[in-house]
Amino acid sequence: MLEKIKGMIADALMIDESEITEGTRFIEDLHADSLDIVQLIIAMEREFGKRFSDEEIAKIKTVGDVLTYLK
Repeated sequence: MLEKIKGMIADALMIDESEITEGTRFIEDLHADSLDIVQLIIAMEREFGKRFSDEEIAKIKTVGDVLTYLK
């Protein structure tokens, strides 16, 4: 699942997948803005069939956070 998430992030933000780890922070490390994050969350909800609550979305800071909520 991590590799799929990394691929989705790399494609959306036009970066190399090798730059992404579980500890990678969306805003500080990937320079994603709030719109980027919302678009990624929507894509992941569709891909994995899980809905994120507003509370969960507010807590997502790293790639690992996404992985945790999707499990």
